[in-house]
Amino acid sequence: MAKTFDLTQWARPEMLALAPYTSARDTFTATEGNYNFLDANENPNPSTVNRYPDPNQLELKKKIAALRSCSVDQLLIGNGSDEILDLVFRAFCVPNKDDVIIMPPTYGMYAVLANINGVGIKEVPLTAGFQLNTEKILSTVSPNTKAIFFCSPNNPSGNLFKRSDIKQLLNYFDGVVVIDEAYIDFTDEPSWLTQSDSYPNLMITQTLSKAFGLAGLRLGIAIGHPNIIKLLHNIKPPYNINTLSQQKAIESLTDIEKVDKQIKELLMERRRVAAYLSELKWVETVFPSDANFLLVRVDDANKRYDALLTRKVVVRNRTTQTNCENCLRITIGTPEENNQLIEACNKITL
Repeated sequence: MAKTFDLTQWARPEMLALAPYTSARDTFTATEGNYNFLDANENPNPSTVNRYPDPNQLELKKKIAALRSCSVDQLLIGNGSDEILDLVFRAFCVPNKDDVIIMPPTYGMYAVLANINGVGIKEVPLTAGFQLNTEKILSTVSPNTKAIFFCSPNNPSGNLFKRSDIKQLLNYFDGVVVIDEAYIDFTDEPSWLTQSDSYPNLMITQTLSKAFGLAGLRLGIAIGHPNIIKLLHNIKPPYNINTLSQQKAIESLTDIEKVDKQIKELLMERRRVAAYLSELKWVETVFPSDANFLLVRVDDANKRYDALLTRKVVVRNRTTQTNCENCLRITIGTPEENNQLIEACNKITL
C-alpha cells in the first residue's frame, strides 16, 4: 500500500500560495511555425543564443524521462543539484524554526544550504562501517524536522546504504526524504526511483556531472511526486538552465552507448586501482565503493597527501571528516591518469 503525503502539511504556506513568475516563453509555448517573436525584449539579431532558453527544458526532460523510466511531470532540472537542494530548503523549511537531519560524513552542501537558509541541523553520524543508524535518526526527529538528506552511494565513503534501513526511514518519517543519487550509475543496485510510487514523500536527486561527464554544464535532476516537483518549479528562477547547456545535455543523452562504455571502463579501473592500493604498506584500508572514487585509509593522511601533491597528483584529504581519520578520497581517472597515480605511489616510501 502506497504511503500518503499531504504537501499542505509540510510545505511553507507562503510557498504554496506563491504566484510564480510567468516568462514570455511560458505565455506563448509554440515551437512550430514561422512566428515573429516580439514578446520578450530580446536582441533580434540572430545568433545561437539571442533568444531566451526554454524555461521548462521540455526536450531535455523528455530525454531524461526516457532514460530513467519516469514521466516528465516528475522531473525538475536545476543549475546543478545544489540549486535543487536549495529549493527544497526554501519550499519546506521555515527559517529560524525548522530543522533537517543529515548523517556525516556526507556531502558538505547539505549543511551549507541549511545555514544559508537559517535552518537547524541535526547530525546523526553514520556507523563505523558507514551505514545509517536508523533508530537514532528516527528518535532525533522532532515536530520541526521537515526533511532528511543523505546520499547513496555516499560521499565520501563510496558505499550504498542498506535498502532495509532506507525503507525504514521512508516508512516511519512522514516528512521529505531526499536521496542524493549522484553516483547511482556506478553501481549495479537499482535507483530508489523504482519505489517512488510507493513513497510520495521521496525525492531523488541525480546529476549529469559524474557518469555523463558534464560537470562543467551544472545540470542536476530532481525526480519526485508531481506535486513536489510543481512546488519546486514554481519557486525556481525562470531561465535557470541556459540554451547551450540544454543542447549539450541532449546531445550527450542521445549517445548512451558512449556513456555506458565510459562507465564500464571506469569500473574496470576502479577494481585495478583498488587492488593496487590494497597492496601498499602505508595503506591500511581500501573501502568498498559503488562510486567513481575510493576512500582509502592510510597511516598518515596529511603526509601522504603532501607526497602525492609533490608528484603532481591531487587527491582529497578527508581526515577531518567524521569517521574518516587518515582517509584520502581518490577519484578514478582515465587509465593514463591512474597510471600516473600508481607511479607516484611507487615512489612514496614509509
